[in-house]
Amino acid sequence: MTIAFAIMAKAPRVGQVKTRLVPPLSAAEAAALGAAFIQDVAGNILAAAERAPIAGYVAYAPADAAAMFRALLPGAVGLVASRRAGLGASLFDAAEELLAAGHEGVCLVNADSPNLPTGTLIEAARALQRPGDRVVLGPAEDGGYYLIGLKQPHRRLFEEIDWSTERVFRQTHDRAAELGLEPVTLPEWYDVDDAASLRHLSASLLGNAGARDQYPAPHTTACLRRILGKGAGVSGAG
Repeated sequence: MTIAFAIMAKAPRVGQVKTRLVPPLSAAEAAALGAAFIQDVAGNILAAAERAPIAGYVAYAPADAAAMFRALLPGAVGLVASRRAGLGASLFDAAEELLAAGHEGVCLVNADSPNLPTGTLIEAARALQRPGDRVVLGPAEDGGYYLIGLKQPHRRLFEEIDWSTERVFRQTHDRAAELGLEPVTLPEWYDVDDAASLRHLSASLLGNAGARDQYPAPHTTACLRRILGKGAGVSGAG
């Protein structure tokens, strides 16, 4: 039995992704960085799959972007098209589809944390392997979550959530309690979705400010080096 790990990702099209990073980046640089993030999160999942029974996927939008994602990703990563608009609906639909496909559990992972430690993904998978129903949450520094794992398609976990606010993690944790689910909380990490967090990531990957166990994110590192070579203002610890 395997745990499905699905990256929740929008197609990295210019002007449509990472728009909060413009400036300091150009729209084209932001899209290139978004593509690198997706490649590295996928690589991280495949690295975790060497040590735990994990199957990698990307749950992507829009539905016509399959060819773009297939060109970005290794063949070992499956594709799941988003059926409905909206983050809550997309999360639930991806979980429901992958659980229906026969996976023992599913973890939905953001595409904004390319250097998340691989060990954190393994910890999430092992938590879902244990007997009994539960929800696994990876809290983000901004009050959201970078990962949610579940063993049953609990629709309520995605209802009445104030998406894109600092209340997302707490509200989801409360929904788990409401459903009588055992909550497992992973170590806190950060999303890269604004200039300050981009500087933090740059310092972590290119300098000496990174956690020792962070995933090295080679695609993101190379992309940042290209951007910095053009003089973009993304250096520093942030």
